[in-house]
Amino acid sequence: MATIDLNCDMGESYGTYTLGYDEAAMPYVTSINVACGFHASDPANMLKTVRLAKKHGVAIGAHPSFPDLVGFGRRLMALSPEEVYADVLYQIGSLEAICRAEGLKLQHVKVHGALYNAAAKDLALATAIAKAIKAVDPGLYMLCLGNSLMVEAAKAEGLPYVEEAFADRAYTAQGTLVPRKQEGSVIHDVQEVAQRVLQMVREGHIQSIDGQVVPITAQTVCVHGDTPGAVEMIKSIRGALDQAGVQTQAFGVKA
Repeated sequence: MATIDLNCDMGESYGTYTLGYDEAAMPYVTSINVACGFHASDPANMLKTVRLAKKHGVAIGAHPSFPDLVGFGRRLMALSPEEVYADVLYQIGSLEAICRAEGLKLQHVKVHGALYNAAAKDLALATAIAKAIKAVDPGLYMLCLGNSLMVEAAKAEGLPYVEEAFADRAYTAQGTLVPRKQEGSVIHDVQEVAQRVLQMVREGHIQSIDGQVVPITAQTVCVHGDTPGAVEMIKSIRGALDQAGVQTQAFGVKA
């Protein structure tokens, strides 16, 4: 039986601001990536999100980013690898402590936004991230964009890793994500997204934005929980996978 993990970014609320649909989406995903205060969230919301994941039996990962609260971590910043190492180490440590206080263990680390995109193409940044993860716990999975330099960094550091695909994002013929500023970069049709995920999981490929067949290697698929209609889309993806006999399970679960 085919198996896939569904991961979702959560815990992005902070202070008086509520972001995302965490409570509605949590029952339909198998892993979450919790914001650690640099692009979103705060200690109280991190704790709240960890407790919600615990209630639903969902695996937990840290979601560190550039220190860019105003830009939601989506702006490229000129940080050195050593600065990235320190920032990622700090953020993982904060969430790891919260999980330990709740009797839970972190499953993985997935960096966010501009840091994720930069690390996919910059081996020095990817290596700094991998080293920070390894310093906290060499058993933590590094969640990597499929076929990117993040995979090479994880391998070099001896970290367990999984490759990720995106449910609602368009791909180029080279297997990279179409930039968000480009028309058609985000797919909004619920049924189309569900069928694309099935194609990724069962056939190992997807159609690029210009109609070419692109190989996809993925053990986890990212679903977004912070946009209008997000929960309905997640439900549709989960339903399509269940109907097709594809098991949804956190990748850190041992057979």
